[in-house]
Amino acid sequence: MNYYAVYLPMKDEEKSAKYRGEHLAYLEDLYSKGSILTYGRFGDGSGGLVIYRATNLQSAQELAAGDPFIKTGARDMEIKEWILNENTLTNFQA
Repeated sequence: MNYYAVYLPMKDEEKSAKYRGEHLAYLEDLYSKGSILTYGRFGDGSGGLVIYRATNLQSAQELAAGDPFIKTGARDMEIKEWILNENTLTNFQA
């Protein structure tokens, strides 16, 4: 399984506010299924970051494209494969 970091820069603040609940429900569903490692927003309000777990880039792109923020044009998307150093999240706490 590979990891993909998806940067979601703000594109439309009104749409982001309108679809935030749907966006979070989508992410929580994928998180509960093991398709997301973690996610969160930036403190300055400029966007957020999602770390997807997927077999390949195309699968990660498909997961990210299903996000209501992307489907509605509320956010842009930039995706990169992310190489997680082993054992670096063992003490991770939110």
